[in-house]
Amino acid sequence: MSDVGNSTAAVAVGDGPASRPKGVSLRVTGLRKSYGDREVVRGVDFEVQAGECFGLLGRNGAGKTTIIEICEGYTNPDAGVVEVLGEDPQSPSHSWRSRLGIVPQEMEVLPTLTVRETVTMFASLYPRSRDVDEVLGLVGLRERSQSRVGKLSGGEKRRLDVAVGLIGDPEIVFLDEPTTGLDPEARREMWAMIEGLKSSGVTIILTTHYMEEAQVLADRLVIVAEGVVAARGTFEELLARRGGNATISFRLPEGIGSHTALMPLVDSATIEGSVVEIRSRDVQADLGSLLTWAHAAEVELADITVTRDSLEDLFLAIDGPDAHTESQEVAQ
Repeated sequence: MSDVGNSTAAVAVGDGPASRPKGVSLRVTGLRKSYGDREVVRGVDFEVQAGECFGLLGRNGAGKTTIIEICEGYTNPDAGVVEVLGEDPQSPSHSWRSRLGIVPQEMEVLPTLTVRETVTMFASLYPRSRDVDEVLGLVGLRERSQSRVGKLSGGEKRRLDVAVGLIGDPEIVFLDEPTTGLDPEARREMWAMIEGLKSSGVTIILTTHYMEEAQVLADRLVIVAEGVVAARGTFEELLARRGGNATISFRLPEGIGSHTALMPLVDSATIEGSVVEIRSRDVQADLGSLLTWAHAAEVELADITVTRDSLEDLFLAIDGPDAHTESQEVAQ
């Protein structure tokens, strides 16, 4: 997990991890959903453990928004089983919804109310809400508590959305694109806030198009493509699944010809003209082999670079449902 800074937004909420439920917070089995003739979710399965940050990723139209809406109880599935905090979102108990925090991608609140009035109003809807000042401090809005909502910047409005989602002291929080519209500094502060939530034992379901964000925050990931799970696991497991975690690239001198066939790791190399790229699981060992060969063969390797894969590289490499069967070997 990457360091997301020392922001005061990392203050924990809730009564701490010890008071939070353990086990599975969310379970999806055989989920299917169609709109007309188009089946947008086609047999999706995954589990989310209590207290983890779970990243649900996918291109636009992949089906992730439908999955989230079903889990939140706003959309009915055609088939499959969904359990959130041990209950069916389609027929929950009276208290179930108060245990959820939902931060949609867009949220409308009254522009004439102050920040404090807005959060206080939503706090009154819950049987057990958090302290308003505590939540405003958590999202970095304490100094703007008397400002009218209509006067807030885009980033400040997004923080207010999160405050509204947290005021009910939820056990599980659905964060849909939580840092949309935030500048880089504000985004890092939001990451610190999410880390604080996680440290308090809150379960987080994160959807985002910022791959760096998911890589930093998510304990485990599911990538949905065309309505199916195309990949799942931790970031490191997904890297291993791809066959390496780095690419070694360099340029060969012109006219090397048949010498290339004797190059170490040639079976895992992609050669286009004079440029060579090699997938590597052990960069130090593979670089050593290449340099030893180059010295013995009197071959100059120019422009040597080593690039570690990011989640964005993995995400872009996944294209459609063909990866679904292969992904089953990745730990859930």
